[in-house]
Amino acid sequence: MIEQDWVSERFAEHQDRLHAVAYRMLGSTGEAEDAVQEAWLRVSRADTGQVENPGGWLTTVVARVCLNMLEARRTRREESAGALPPEPAASHESIHPTSKAGPEDEALLADSVGVALMVVLDTLTPAERLAFVLHDVFAVSFGEIGAIINRSPAAARQLASRARRRVQGAAGASDAARSAKREIVDAFLAAARGGDFAALLELLDPDAVVGEIRGGDAVAAFFAGRAQAARLALVDGVPAAVWSHLGRPKAVFTFTVNDDKITRIDIDTDPRRLRDLDIVILTAGAKERR
Repeated sequence: MIEQDWVSERFAEHQDRLHAVAYRMLGSTGEAEDAVQEAWLRVSRADTGQVENPGGWLTTVVARVCLNMLEARRTRREESAGALPPEPAASHESIHPTSKAGPEDEALLADSVGVALMVVLDTLTPAERLAFVLHDVFAVSFGEIGAIINRSPAAARQLASRARRRVQGAAGASDAARSAKREIVDAFLAAARGGDFAALLELLDPDAVVGEIRGGDAVAAFFAGRAQAARLALVDGVPAAVWSHLGRPKAVFTFTVNDDKITRIDIDTDPRRLRDLDIVILTAGAKERR
């Protein structure tokens, strides 16, 4: 088998993982696809005679491409908005990744944060982001990570530890925010189903908006006695409501909440957009994924 065929087969074999690495690193499907394409161009021209671990080699190539993209992104931000605030001082505390949780637990932590994770990742330096994502989500060793960023394994561990502390903080804040919003959305649905106008007014901001309907009184009147079939759900990890027919979501209600008051409700019925949403119906004591 000629070398090009070997590279093509190995790349196809690991392509899903490479896309996952690039997406976690960059937070954008389009940029992840660009990174994987650039990685393919690099490996297709590379000498593979010394490659003993194709999966690790390909992951390293993609990670380096993503690191370059993150550094370029950071430079553009600094040029457009001035210097970024200084990075928080590194703690002298050394937190080994297995001291409290293993890689599997860290991966679950990362998944649990969802959108909040992507937000906090954008506050990390490119090296911190790479160290955290590769180690905590994809179980890449600190030795391999250090080689990618030209740091020692100990330095790579410290970068991941610093990033992990921020992510854990974001997870706690995100969980608290989701819990509060879930209670508000659940209360709103109960009040709507029961036609409790007064309870709806308590939950709505006086200037609440739903499409062309404006004002808390008007929104309460619109929903009172309705939403009988709407169910509490997590939509892309955020508390919302979903109306389904024959097991298929037909409408998603998303809520904007400020100061514990609902200020806006958006209703999406576009089948194409609904298909792309990660919907988990919340039931008593269980979760049902759509």
